Amino acid sequence: MRPFQLMVGSRGAPDRATITEQARWAESAGFTHVAVHDHLANRHAPIPLLTAVAMATERIGLCPLVFNNDLRHPAVLAQELASLDVISGGRVVAGIGAGWNEPEYAATGLPYDPAGTRIDRMLEAITIIRGLFADGPFSFSGRFYTITEMEGGPKPVQRPHPPFLVGGTRERVVRLAAREGDIVGLDLRQDGEAILDAFEARTDLRIGWIREEAGDRIGRLDLNVLRTLGSLAITDQPLKVAADVARQLTAETGVSIDARDVLESPFSLIGSVPELVDKLRRLRQRWGINSFLAGWFGDAGLRDFAPVVEQLAGT
Repeated sequence: MRPFQLMVGSRGAPDRATITEQARWAESAGFTHVAVHDHLANRHAPIPLLTAVAMATERIGLCPLVFNNDLRHPAVLAQELASLDVISGGRVVAGIGAGWNEPEYAATGLPYDPAGTRIDRMLEAITIIRGLFADGPFSFSGRFYTITEMEGGPKPVQRPHPPFLVGGTRERVVRLAAREGDIVGLDLRQDGEAILDAFEARTDLRIGWIREEAGDRIGRLDLNVLRTLGSLAITDQPLKVAADVARQLTAETGVSIDARDVLESPFSLIGSVPELVDKLRRLRQRWGINSFLAGWFGDAGLRDFAPVVEQLAGT
């Protein structure tokens, strides 16, 4: 079984003192990574934010969750990721996705191509980033990008390259992530029947896709849950909290959802400290899911979750 990865996310635009305090607390609590989403909104861009985290800490990983491939040329992103890996002493995760937030495309004038096109473009980008991380000049000629005898630099500390996290929701991207990634990010759409991805039967199905595609690589993959049903809640009344989440999701999606299914979902973190320690171990045993975005700096339940992190750190 792969060791647990327990991530905490940063959002908004905190000042330097706040970033430093949060990052040092997360490291001391045993979290493995600070994660940040990539959106053109009132929040810090991933590379500057994660650089600030790197300079304030010694060990914690740096995880863009995930870069929208369409916002940067892959040669630019390769240089930025490698630079941060050098500056941090080898702590970067290369998180990348095909892009999904259509309003950002409209606001910036970028064409919002069909999903298949965006995924194909991301595949080329992964090939280029990996090629520029490697030694020697790299060339590539594809449908979307052309690279000619380019020597990428600097080279990342992690060899042959930092771990790639590829995240998504639908079958093609999940299978692609199992082939191309080192960390498979299982995202969750919460519209209509797509919400069923959060529960047992569809989790069995999606993990089956990963195992089929990964083959003998499966034991080297980390499987990540990067979204939660409801908020992180440390509570002695988990069924009551889960019932509130189930009612809200039922109203939003039109799908009848049971509170017990919410409690058992790999996408929920609701329960007492011993219950959550046991649950995360069971999820890893059953599905191989070992990586979780637990919550966000500033969340009400985050500091109460620290004892869970303490018990699972390094195991």
